[in-house]
Amino acid sequence: MTEMQAKLLDMLAWFDAFCRENGLRYYALGGTLLGAVRHEGFIPWDDDVDVGMPRKDYERLARLMGGRIHDGYVLETEYSEDPKFCYPFTKLYDTGTTLEENVSTGLKRGLFLDIFPLDGIGNGEQADLKWFRKIKHRNQFYLARICAVRKGRSRLKNLAVVLAKTLPDRMADNRTMRIRISEMCRKYGFDDCRWAGSLLGNWWEKELMPREIFGEPKEYLFEGHRILGVEDAEGYLTAIYGDWRSLPPEEKRATHHDFILCDLHRSYLNN
Repeated sequence: MTEMQAKLLDMLAWFDAFCRENGLRYYALGGTLLGAVRHEGFIPWDDDVDVGMPRKDYERLARLMGGRIHDGYVLETEYSEDPKFCYPFTKLYDTGTTLEENVSTGLKRGLFLDIFPLDGIGNGEQADLKWFRKIKHRNQFYLARICAVRKGRSRLKNLAVVLAKTLPDRMADNRTMRIRISEMCRKYGFDDCRWAGSLLGNWWEKELMPREIFGEPKEYLFEGHRILGVEDAEGYLTAIYGDWRSLPPEEKRATHHDFILCDLHRSYLNN
């Protein structure tokens, strides 16, 4: 493991223990679950951890942690009043580190674990795609507002980022926008629907699937630790990645994160 992965593993182990002690459901998602199933740990070139929590557990986690530092970790949610915080979901930060992401607000925190709310998205034969796409379009616009223009992205996408920032804050400030997105996601309850998923995830429609795929949290081996993931990993990973057993070409084995600064030995609280 890299030093960053080792610190992320410490954070994931702490989070897992906290959730078990407090009866909170969570599931490893995305590349974290893929790593657990295919590699029994991190995808070798990966440098993040993604988990999802049913909305009730997600909100209870925030109440339990209450914005206080617990064993060096602190939770920040979409309700944060800090104008530099910009995410429509929750992040768990390692306060002993410093990490600055390439976002337009100049957010500087620590190494993080992404925690996505899991919501229902319909109780019929298929997901309520009409409602989901309203959420998706609003979220895409919001993400364009907080993104920074960067090299390697298409001109069209960079232009969209520039144009999204022309809307004055007095018309729709970032905090109001992300809270509204969160409220839209609450329309359907996770435990009440046949269809559910992470409505704010990177894979958009691919993340909407029968709730039975999530099922009861199931243990998976991850770098020598036992973490929890979806019950039907085969169904989840196939929905997201298709042929998930095959490794991608070497040129695509790279992280997608864009960090301006990373210091694993100094706290952002004093840095």
